[in-house]
Amino acid sequence: MKRILTISLCLAVFFTAKAQESTTHVPTILATGGNFSIPYIKYVIKLTKKKNPKICFMGTAGGDNIAKIIAWYDSCRTLPCRPYVQKVFLNSSPDQETFDQKLLGMDAIIMGGGNTVDMIAIWKAQGIDTVLMKAYKKGIVLAGGSAGSLCWFQGGTTDSRPIKLSLTSGLGLLPYSHSPHWKHEQLRRPLYRDAILTGKLNAGYAVEDFAAILFENGKYVKSVSLDTMNHTYFLSVVNGKLSEKLLPVTEIIK
Repeated sequence: MKRILTISLCLAVFFTAKAQESTTHVPTILATGGNFSIPYIKYVIKLTKKKNPKICFMGTAGGDNIAKIIAWYDSCRTLPCRPYVQKVFLNSSPDQETFDQKLLGMDAIIMGGGNTVDMIAIWKAQGIDTVLMKAYKKGIVLAGGSAGSLCWFQGGTTDSRPIKLSLTSGLGLLPYSHSPHWKHEQLRRPLYRDAILTGKLNAGYAVEDFAAILFENGKYVKSVSLDTMNHTYFLSVVNGKLSEKLLPVTEIIK
């Protein structure tokens, strides 16, 4: 009888550990259409499933702007998390951690907005693109808005170059394309629609500024928003024609 109880207890512990492992190692990305505000930081904290998680802000797209870094720390001041910042405009020092050491020790990483083209180029030069892939596979929650959301996708629309909007590549962690700022920056719409219709971009997701999309294991899970006025859309080619599907918002973020 004791042997049966021991075996049963061991099996219970084993399956509980497996359940926890599968829960904490789900590749997760939260992409908003615009600025990543405090309600979405709170939502990321929830997604980590941890108490007082370590969350790192990267302002690469904004040139490690000090005002944005101060705003990040101020936003987290009353939240149940430990805020960090990873700069890329830095000089060598033996006191510093490597990008691997710091970023892979986080529970979540949030990217700021700015210039997507420059951000991706810097990440590749520094090897950060590889680190972020490791973080994604490890189950560290990845998030961001504007350039900070576009970076996770195959590619999308950007204002990162002179004169006019253009297309750019992302890290490709998500095999879709993306267009942020869908409601307010109307010039993005024809460019994005044409790129999908002509095969320049994969089918993908357009997101208005205060809405967001949650992905797990590379697949769409749901759309959320700060209000009922901002939405998300899935654009694809169906029977040779462009299809633009409004996705239902299933949760209002407070």
